[in-house]
Amino acid sequence: MQQKTLVAIAGPTGVGKTALCLSLASRWKCDVVNCDSRQIYRDLPVGTAAPTEEERKRVKHWFVATHGLDEVYNAGEYERDATALLERLAAGHTEDSPFAVLSGGSMMYMDAVCKGLDDIPHVPEALREEIKRELAERGMEWLQAEVEQADPDYWRIVDRQNPQRLIHCLEVTRHTGTPYSSFRRRRQAERPWRTVKIGLSCPREELYERINRRVDKMMADGLEAEARRALDQAAGGGTLPNSLRTVGYNELVRYFRGEWTLEEAVAMIKQNTRRYAKRQMTWLRADKDLIWLDARLPEEQLIDEIEEKTRQ
Repeated sequence: MQQKTLVAIAGPTGVGKTALCLSLASRWKCDVVNCDSRQIYRDLPVGTAAPTEEERKRVKHWFVATHGLDEVYNAGEYERDATALLERLAAGHTEDSPFAVLSGGSMMYMDAVCKGLDDIPHVPEALREEIKRELAERGMEWLQAEVEQADPDYWRIVDRQNPQRLIHCLEVTRHTGTPYSSFRRRRQAERPWRTVKIGLSCPREELYERINRRVDKMMADGLEAEARRALDQAAGGGTLPNSLRTVGYNELVRYFRGEWTLEEAVAMIKQNTRRYAKRQMTWLRADKDLIWLDARLPEEQLIDEIEEKTRQ
């Protein structure tokens, strides 16, 4: 019997993954499994560019708006939950077409499903708490500087606004005396399906223009009001939870605090999103399993080419 196929769609933010995944799943009559670490949170649909309610009615989406803003959810938990789900979807799928579409957003989440997470050494809780105390005393810029110095390779690709990942890098590096990046990708997990990984790309200037337009649309769609509501809801407006420590919300928080004007905050959202897209491409280019396609192709042509790749 032919092995079941999972199609994973990757690419930088703003390149058009969500719309393509929806069309692929519609054609193949299968579900979309989200692997964006921010779209799992409720109450952030605008800033995370999450699939709309109408789109989720057309096609079943998993791991979208499933967690509260104060909940902590990591890549290890996602690997466990997503692989268990995919095993069920594969077992119940009877068509020759792919049994699910994996919609890429967070590179680490996609790697967790496609490759499996690495065997990272256990870190004493006391060391983790020590770093958290240092972060509380010295601030995010201190943490970022520490990680940049301790592990330049990981610094090039990590989400620099995500304290959870920065703390993890620093604690492993301090505990072992070896950069965190040296422990990554040492094993390839075996999965009971074959994975076809498609990367979407377009010229940098066009991608950056797409990003700028998308930020403008987010602001027009109510990102500022969404950020205010989320900040008030999460921790009662106190310490910013990890769910909001990401591009779009970080910058608006500084506007709310009077550190920037709204125009400055929006400009920084655009700049930081472009920087994030650049780091995503650095990560993705290192993945030799990705089959790259031009995101500017007409959708039907893109889908036809992806179908052709699944048959090879």
